[in-house]
Amino acid sequence: MTPIKPRKRLLAILLPYFMVLPTVSLIVLFTIAPAINSLKDSMMKPAVRRGQEAQFVGFDNFRDLFDENHHIGNSFRRVFGNTFVYALSMVGFSIPIALIFALLVNRRISGLGLWRFAYFYPALLPSIAAASIWAFLYGPNSGMFNIILRSLGLGRVSWLGDPNIALWSVIAVAVWMESSFLMIFYLAGLQGIPKDLYEAASIDGANDWQRFRYITLPLLRRTHQFAITISLVYAFQSGEILQALGEGGPNNASNVMLYFIVKRLPEPVNWGHINAIAVILLVIVMTFSIANYLFFQRREHLES
Repeated sequence: MTPIKPRKRLLAILLPYFMVLPTVSLIVLFTIAPAINSLKDSMMKPAVRRGQEAQFVGFDNFRDLFDENHHIGNSFRRVFGNTFVYALSMVGFSIPIALIFALLVNRRISGLGLWRFAYFYPALLPSIAAASIWAFLYGPNSGMFNIILRSLGLGRVSWLGDPNIALWSVIAVAVWMESSFLMIFYLAGLQGIPKDLYEAASIDGANDWQRFRYITLPLLRRTHQFAITISLVYAFQSGEILQALGEGGPNNASNVMLYFIVKRLPEPVNWGHINAIAVILLVIVMTFSIANYLFFQRREHLES
């Protein structure tokens, strides 16, 4: 047996590290480094006048965010709650709707390609374009929804101007877009389930509900995990549709954390608070993602 030369052996050891080096470098440069920089800036109070230096204030910026007597905390408390309602509603509504859509188009029906395109079309639209369509539908006078209500003899609804329903109007748009996107993954998951399982269950006398409950849902476990994770991450990192849907108003009634950051960026005096919000967002996303992963991994371990 020919011995391996030391140089070739060293190259074989280092080659995998060289292969992943570009990806790791990009992650460090565009993810880890900005996160560390945001954490550092979140503990600083920016200079008010030219020539002054930023002042280290520790966790004061974080405390200000939840202080109702502070000028930014008075708004952020409401935005913080809105973000959780927005994110949990996105997951709670978009995933069941996406699964229903996938079940509807996973059948042999005429014009199947057209039906699939119709369900997936909202995901193809740019976020601002989709939001603009809904802004037209929500219009206070000429919007289609209010026209329908008036034709039924009902009163006009201020979909984006009423603090009690503005957030839910925004959530409806987000769910409409997200459910069509998730439908593709559920459709792929359904098509990966062997047909023999359904045939065997039918022979044993299982009805449609029993086949769905005991075959479809369990075998879509990994699809559920993926859908929940990306829905939560996207929900906490989205907000661009608010640009066309009332800009978070009225009085931050429909605002979320990411759009709150965007609106405050032109104010350098608040950069410490802005970075504190970014750090909070990062912690929330990481916590939900890790908890979701551990939950599904634990279930698989208990069931195996």
